Amino acid sequence: MSEKKLHLAIIPDGNRRWARAKGLHPWEGHARAVENFRTISDWCRAHEQITTLTIWCFSTENWKRDKKEISKLMSLLENYVKKNRNDMNKQQTRFLHSGRKDRIPASLAKSFTEIEKETKHNVKFNLHLALDYGGKDEILRAIERMKNNETLAQNDILRPYLDQPDLPDIDIIIRTSGEHRTSNFFLWQSTYAEWFFLEKHFPDFEITDIEQVLDEYVQRQRRFGG
Repeated sequence: MSEKKLHLAIIPDGNRRWARAKGLHPWEGHARAVENFRTISDWCRAHEQITTLTIWCFSTENWKRDKKEISKLMSLLENYVKKNRNDMNKQQTRFLHSGRKDRIPASLAKSFTEIEKETKHNVKFNLHLALDYGGKDEILRAIERMKNNETLAQNDILRPYLDQPDLPDIDIIIRTSGEHRTSNFFLWQSTYAEWFFLEKHFPDFEITDIEQVLDEYVQRQRRFGG
């Protein structure tokens, strides 16, 4: 594999279908997914080329789901960040959130803000969670932020107003559970990302799956329009 540092993004689909197939509640699928996410993030942090991991936890459209399921998922995420908060500085991990903070539970938004502040100087690894996130919504919010600024250079004019403007563009996107859609996922940052669609549900997703994706990624030629 080339020595280029990589931004890996994962759309972890299939948690509810995994739970349903096993006769479990939907949030039990999310609980298994959070456990899996912890394993995957630890592996990515130790990988010499992966410097940023983005996980899409909840989209702007997911509010249509059952309120109890949403509440359970938010609680799982809050427990995750609280449990791993102290380790992030030890592991030189910078925590970042993209998406809206005004609609998620106040305690979760507060935790996100505090951890982002605490870890902002860490440079080894970026752990980037997209929660209440949609690509169109981010761009619309960015346009609102830039309305009164006329001093920016014209190239890439929107980037400084995105949720996390200093993160590199996404190189690899993995979507699980057999879904073959981009679904409003980081429209600006994924312009030239390489997409990989896997059939298995995210709770069954393994490190070997990432390794296979990385092997295939090396074989692809990224021309960036050239």
